[in-house]
Amino acid sequence: MSAPNRATLWGRVVVDELHKAGVEDVCLAPGSRSTPLTVAFATHDSITVHSHLDEHSAAFYALGRAKRTGEPTPLVCTSGTAAANFHPAVIEASQSRVPMLVLTADRPAELRDSGANQTIDQAKLYGDSVRWYRELPEPAPEARRLRSLRTTVCRALAESTGTPAGPVHLNAPFAKPLEPIEVEDDVPADLADRHPLAAEGRNGPFVAVTPGRQTLSETDRRRLSEAIEDAERGLIVTGPSDRLDGKAIRALASATGFPILADPLSGVRFGPGEATVCGGYDSWLAAVDPLDPDLVLRLGASPTSKTLREYLRDADARQVLVDPAGEWHEATFTATDLVAADGTEFARALAADLDSPEPGAWRARFAEVEERYWSLIDGETDRIFEGAVLERVFRKAPDPATVFVSNSMPVRDADRFGRPREADLTVLGNRGASGIDGITSSALGAGSATDDPLVLVTGDLAYYHDMNGLLALSRCGVDATVVLINNDGGGIFHMLPIEGFDPPFTGQFKTPHGLDFAPTADLYGFEFVRTDSLAGFEDAYEGSLSSPGTHVIEVVVDGEASHRRREEIHERVRERLG
Repeated sequence: MSAPNRATLWGRVVVDELHKAGVEDVCLAPGSRSTPLTVAFATHDSITVHSHLDEHSAAFYALGRAKRTGEPTPLVCTSGTAAANFHPAVIEASQSRVPMLVLTADRPAELRDSGANQTIDQAKLYGDSVRWYRELPEPAPEARRLRSLRTTVCRALAESTGTPAGPVHLNAPFAKPLEPIEVEDDVPADLADRHPLAAEGRNGPFVAVTPGRQTLSETDRRRLSEAIEDAERGLIVTGPSDRLDGKAIRALASATGFPILADPLSGVRFGPGEATVCGGYDSWLAAVDPLDPDLVLRLGASPTSKTLREYLRDADARQVLVDPAGEWHEATFTATDLVAADGTEFARALAADLDSPEPGAWRARFAEVEERYWSLIDGETDRIFEGAVLERVFRKAPDPATVFVSNSMPVRDADRFGRPREADLTVLGNRGASGIDGITSSALGAGSATDDPLVLVTGDLAYYHDMNGLLALSRCGVDATVVLINNDGGGIFHMLPIEGFDPPFTGQFKTPHGLDFAPTADLYGFEFVRTDSLAGFEDAYEGSLSSPGTHVIEVVVDGEASHRRREEIHERVRERLG
């Protein structure tokens, strides 16, 4: 590999090694200090560049792609606060175990702590939120240093997809010149002849990393299989996860005879299979008696539903937490067992050991209550409120489709009103740190990674937080159906006791903004429809799904009225099922 100067050489080697290790896409944000990396990525024939003007949006876009693919899309930015703007997405990636590779360009060592412009301390900038951090050596055309660089790049990718997956940070100092201009005697012309391995690398990745995976020993499998066979009232609970295989979990449910309580973000609620998959538990679980399990298998993160979390807290049952890293994801501290194993492999292994039982009264009871719940809901979602919108989003979503759901009320309404169906729906959300920032960018990133139609359900504040992310529609060629639920502020705060204290409730918690989002259509180039009726939403939603391009459907609702309607339905359903 030749280069006109050492900075250009460094950028080319990094990009060459990333490509050989399997990277096909990258997110770039503009800046001067990152020029060697940016030019190398932009001129590489086999890497697709997703260009973003805003680092915050770029990072969440990369996060969304990784949620959909399971592989990192590297992020590149210049030095200074540009790198700091990656931090919220780095935190989310860490908390939700999403692979991410962050490449921050930096000033050379002699300029640090000198007052040099756009120079901050970037060493370990993201603290404990990253799985691995390395400062790359400063560029030099030396064989050992080049081999070190290639090795570090391969290790970084492997660390990002390890157990647990998460963000990795490589800080890359560059001295000028940064552009690919000729510097006499900077890079020997015969570098590749004298050091072919260092300059050109190998045919594949410089270091092939084979990750281990937590699996059960035969003794442990037998012990858990016996516990399952002895259980009379077993239950499977799947929390938010981007990596659980729904077919494997459903196969385990069939092999055990256990019903599944499936979070909408678990990858298990939607899809084919013979198992009893329940989605209405947030309303009916505490209303129906008796539903006391004696064994619970828990996979994924803590469930979205507070009702379900409290049910598990109060259950007099053996509860087995299954986590690939052996980490604890149960904040009530009532679980009895922690099993360090990959959830999908855990399910497959145990399903193979068990003989599928005849359907019993326990599973039939869950199936009956679930069916009754949805028959009641059918009569309760015939007029406009936020839950009715989510019910129709999931019922009418294409098969297949990617559905990205914002935090705050949309994910809670998805949990309560998203009825399980056999459609191939990949339902995603940012439940690691559960913020409302970066939602649009995350959704567009996920949509860019597949040909499936993309549906984003977001609230007005989340839409406002990440309007910059809408630029990816045109710059990155992503189409979406965006369902924008506008309750003019923080409607979720109606769920809290602070609602009874006004002031300061309205001004400091609900924070009505009165913004008109229609002009964003002209600014970012998409179709915009506003409606305040359920029929109007259905027409616009179905029209968007059958039309090319991006459509934002703003559904105007009263936040307080929606909350009251939720409460009424919740209590009425509980009374009828109790």
